[in-house]
Amino acid sequence: MMAELYPAIDLHDGRVVRLAQGDYANATVYGDDPVAVATSFADAGAAWIHVVDLDAARTGSPENRSVVAAIAAATLGRARVQTGGGVRAVADAQALADAGVARVVMGSAAIQDPRLVESAADVVDVAVGLDHRDGEVAVHGWTEGSGVSIDEALGWFPSATAFVITDIARDGMLEGPDVEGLAAVAARASAPIIASGGVSSLADIMALAAVPGIGGIITGKAIYEGRFTVAEALKAVRA
Repeated sequence: MMAELYPAIDLHDGRVVRLAQGDYANATVYGDDPVAVATSFADAGAAWIHVVDLDAARTGSPENRSVVAAIAAATLGRARVQTGGGVRAVADAQALADAGVARVVMGSAAIQDPRLVESAADVVDVAVGLDHRDGEVAVHGWTEGSGVSIDEALGWFPSATAFVITDIARDGMLEGPDVEGLAAVAARASAPIIASGGVSSLADIMALAAVPGIGGIITGKAIYEGRFTVAEALKAVRA
């Protein structure tokens, strides 16, 4: 299994932003045209685009769903869209599938009711997002701890097609991913791991791509800050 690159677009008020450690008060705006950004990723050869609706993650209301649909339409036939943020019911999964999304990411709702993932998986591929601080899964836009460990949660979702693992402490910080920790999670997971948080260099991408069980690597801020291009990252994954 070769890892796929997932260049990321985080949506807040319809714009492309990155948060530092999930802090909404600490957002950097990288553009007003998410569709143009997504198109540039597809032009560079990305087979997947990872989109997060930050507003929906916090409020549950699908404020950026029309933007997600526009991204899916603009990249149709070239890149598949994986999207998370506020996917809290089967109806949300259905609406996103109808909008052209190939896979949804369920986080807080999955932890609260693992059966939701089973139901949503009848509609569209589902990845379970396990965002953690020191191994404890965080929920509600990272504002609360769940009391559930990653190890425990990995056993709850037999129909998940992937697990998106985000180390909150590293997210948006460009300090490098926790390769050892991710390798340990990947060894225990029943589906491929998509690593998220901390990717700062092509060396980070190559290190993650070499780990058995890592099926994907999400990178956002490093691309926007000019550390490397999507084309360079795709080469590093394949190396």
